[in-house]
Amino acid sequence: MKAEKGNESCCPLLRRLLAAPSRPPAVTVHRRLRARLKLGMDLLQNYADEKEGDLDEPENQNDGSLNSSALESPDSSPPRLLPSKSAAPNVDDTTLALTVAQARQTQSRPIDPSQHFVAYNPTYEQLWAPIYGPAHPYAKDGIAQGMRNHKLGFVEDASIDSFVFYEQYNTFYKYGYAADPAGNNYVGDFEALEKNNGVSVYNIRQNEQKKRKLEKKQEAEEVDGTAVDVDPAEFNNPATDTWLMKNRKSPWAGKKEGVQTELSEEQKKYAEEYAKKKEEKGNAGGEKGEHVEDKSTFHGKEEKDYQGRSWIAPPKDAKAANDHCYIPKRLVHTWSGHTKGVSAIRFFPKYGHLILSAGMDTKVKIWDVVNSGKCMRTYMGHSKAVRDISFCNDGTKFLTASYDKNIKYWDTETGQVIRTFSTGKIPYAVKLNPDNDKQNILLAGMSDKKIVQWDMNTKEITQEYDQHLGAVNTITFVDSNRRFVTSSDDKSLRVWEFGIPVVIKYISEPHMHSMPSISLHPNTNWLAAQSLDNQILIYSTRERFQLNKKKRFAGHIVAGYACQVNFSPDGRFVMSGDGEGKCWFWDWKSCKVFRTLKCHEGVCIGCEWHPLEQSKVATCGWDGLIKYWD
Repeated sequence: MKAEKGNESCCPLLRRLLAAPSRPPAVTVHRRLRARLKLGMDLLQNYADEKEGDLDEPENQNDGSLNSSALESPDSSPPRLLPSKSAAPNVDDTTLALTVAQARQTQSRPIDPSQHFVAYNPTYEQLWAPIYGPAHPYAKDGIAQGMRNHKLGFVEDASIDSFVFYEQYNTFYKYGYAADPAGNNYVGDFEALEKNNGVSVYNIRQNEQKKRKLEKKQEAEEVDGTAVDVDPAEFNNPATDTWLMKNRKSPWAGKKEGVQTELSEEQKKYAEEYAKKKEEKGNAGGEKGEHVEDKSTFHGKEEKDYQGRSWIAPPKDAKAANDHCYIPKRLVHTWSGHTKGVSAIRFFPKYGHLILSAGMDTKVKIWDVVNSGKCMRTYMGHSKAVRDISFCNDGTKFLTASYDKNIKYWDTETGQVIRTFSTGKIPYAVKLNPDNDKQNILLAGMSDKKIVQWDMNTKEITQEYDQHLGAVNTITFVDSNRRFVTSSDDKSLRVWEFGIPVVIKYISEPHMHSMPSISLHPNTNWLAAQSLDNQILIYSTRERFQLNKKKRFAGHIVAGYACQVNFSPDGRFVMSGDGEGKCWFWDWKSCKVFRTLKCHEGVCIGCEWHPLEQSKVATCGWDGLIKYWD
């Protein structure tokens, strides 16, 4: 009974806790009571905090509310002052304070000019502050290597605008004073400075401008002979008589004409010489290049043999022993007669018993290949380097093109100049029409972007092909000589119908380079073009003139040099010189490098395969030598 009475006197919550069979009753009651006590303390503390926040209200109101609330709840415990608690963890603000202090320190410290990365945003004053600290102990003149932009140290850019300079320059020469660029003062005539109030020539005062206009107006009236006072509005109105009187003459009417006097004897002589020279330049031949006396020297033993045959006659036994060509291996002969580089060589057509060479020493020489191996004749008629040479079909005549702006047509045997042609521009390439009935037609690629066609019998220009945008480098006849292909410095190929100055095919791609040399394959179906990106490209000579992307010959270095490309007579090999003095041989079918010969010191500019000897090749270079290989 006592236990029951004790249980009844307890609160219902305690009875439920005590009746719970899962955990010991005493422990559970203790925990719950402690939790409830903690909750009550927290509520009291919150109430006390709220009262502390209302200190700005009257004390009696504060005290009354506190007492009344305390009296209203008799079961409430008296107020206790306990320390406040928060669910947020305590934060150590030492790191934050140090970070703020460091940021403030970086804003005040100078920037090291040698560092490449700044971890913060510097101010304008920091960026332009002078460099602090001692000089570099191991750098020249105490300046670090990164700061040096001049051999004497560091120099800042300082420039003055051209307008400002010329303003002060002209002001000084007109008024005698100018502004000193080193400061805010002036130099020169200070009296003139005070008189003109420091004005410059570009800032003329308004009254000065009006004064000048009036002076010009008076001068014009004095010239017209009507020095009268005229209203400016009437003077400038085209509908008035005053304006008509002023403008009845040309602006040059007031100028005095010089008195015509007779020419002196010296002036007459000079005028006659000038007229004579002009007449010579405008003659039928149109010679506008530099004139040099034509000479030729024969170096052989005799010009005709005991049978009366000329020295240029081919040997009787000159025949091709075999159609199969071979790559040469060794040096057979060297011709050295040019004092400067050799720019081109050409074998005598069909037989190859002579070889013609164009030198940068202004001379053209022809050499014996079969017998003595010596120079047979020297042709001297140009004043500058000879760029290109070309035989006619039978070899009895040949063309030379020189930087002296002349094209000369020579007789191979006698060395006489038959014709001279010039347009006043430098010829880069010369070619005769390969047809036997058109051997009088000359085509020349000029430096003024034109291909000029002459009739050599009449010495008249019969056609001009002028579609290129740069100097014309090559002329190659294709399609049974009905068409010809030209290359130019404008990085394009153009195909022309012979005699018609209209491009029938224009080849220009973004990847194309200039092509200073083009050669025709012996089967006439392909063109080999030396491209300045160190490769040889193959184009078809059919209707479409397409690039053959499967055939490409590379490995040599020709960038910047007009090294000539050529074929073997049977078409099995492609060969070309390069800028390092080598001669390269490729297989036509596989496009692989077959052999490389070190031929010259410097640039190997030209190479020619002998037309009959299957394994013999001639090369020329800028070292002045012509070499013969077998």
